[in-house]
Amino acid sequence: MQTIDLREAQPSKSELARLMPRAVVDVSSVSSIAADLIADVRARGTDAILDQAERFDGVRPPAVRVHADEIAAAMSHLDPAVRDALEESIDRVTRATQAQVPAPTVTSLAPGAEVIQRWQPIARVGFYVPGGKAVYPSSVVMNVVPAHVAGVGSVALASPPQKAFDGSVHPTILGAAGLLGVEEVYAMGGAGAIGALAYGVPELTLDPVELITGPGNVFVTAAKRLVRGDVGIDSEAATTEILIIADDSADATLVAADLLSQAEHDEEAAAILVTTSEKLGLAVEAELARLTASTPHADRATKALRGQQSAIVLVSDLVSAAGFSNMYAPEHLEIQTEEPGAVLDLIESAGAIFLGDYSPVSLGDYMAGSNHVLPTGGKAKFSSGLGAYTFLRPQQVVRYDRGALQAIEPKIVALANAEDLPAHGAAVTARFTPSS
Repeated sequence: MQTIDLREAQPSKSELARLMPRAVVDVSSVSSIAADLIADVRARGTDAILDQAERFDGVRPPAVRVHADEIAAAMSHLDPAVRDALEESIDRVTRATQAQVPAPTVTSLAPGAEVIQRWQPIARVGFYVPGGKAVYPSSVVMNVVPAHVAGVGSVALASPPQKAFDGSVHPTILGAAGLLGVEEVYAMGGAGAIGALAYGVPELTLDPVELITGPGNVFVTAAKRLVRGDVGIDSEAATTEILIIADDSADATLVAADLLSQAEHDEEAAAILVTTSEKLGLAVEAELARLTASTPHADRATKALRGQQSAIVLVSDLVSAAGFSNMYAPEHLEIQTEEPGAVLDLIESAGAIFLGDYSPVSLGDYMAGSNHVLPTGGKAKFSSGLGAYTFLRPQQVVRYDRGALQAIEPKIVALANAEDLPAHGAAVTARFTPSS
């Protein structure tokens, strides 16, 4: 891994931003391709989806919509250990997500004057579950559970057809969908699937959704950017990131294991250690070499660790470490220091934060109860991970009686006249002017 030594430097924020180790992913470079694939689905429907599956996934599905019997069969044939783990994950994520649903409130501003704050679920949502280098039943859990907790009434799930399973969705994905009661599943992937979810496919009885969530490759990200505005999206997901803040109290083997756990995702995955200890940095690098050599995805992980997006960053103190992390705004942040709570107080921007030796990112990926669909590429500075709130819309309901409105009539008229919008004021005074 490359080393970035900031111990003697005091870079400005703009200089620090240029030093950030990040993968270069140009979503706009594939936008025209994604746009063509979406347009093809809108024009030719099922035929376009099947042609795209054959072209990109190497298989032509016998049916795009997965039959309910196939979902039930996949659920019943789940490996018992996997089913037990999924059921535990569903329970934990459900319980943690329930805390994210705000209670309706009523604010009384004067006698007879109140504003009601309520939260309405989105009516119909589409989920995208990738199916490339790995299988992600956990992503089914992380997308569907918060939608259910929020009260979303209609959901559709799309995942790429698998050549190894005769063009259907991976059976573990189907089994997870079955455990969550998802009945509408489609064997389709990539930009075309995003277009199908956004605009519907009548011959599949696939109605358009109002929000699309879930990660995918650069074509999926480009497609989500293109349909945004016609539908909502959760975020533009990039490759996974882990940043670990550690001091000389950290265990080098654990730090290396956690960096490797994310590096195995993808060649563009980012693994960053920010430490006050040069000794720890060297020990972690040695442990990474040892652990990577024996992992099944050694080639993929090695490319990720040696890429420009990964680094060991040396800093003079933990305040500087937190400052670097806040500027980077990682998807996953681990704090492995002698006093992790003190470092946590300095953190402003991160998708999810894991404290101490026994809270690895892998825990959050599957079983912590937190959600693993998180902002990447620095977007944690202004956005959050998936939650019940993603599927809720705040609405204010205004309820005034006659006396409450009349009490502020002069103030409304004064502001309306100041803005040269006299009809605004007249709409209020009309309620108190006797009709002729």
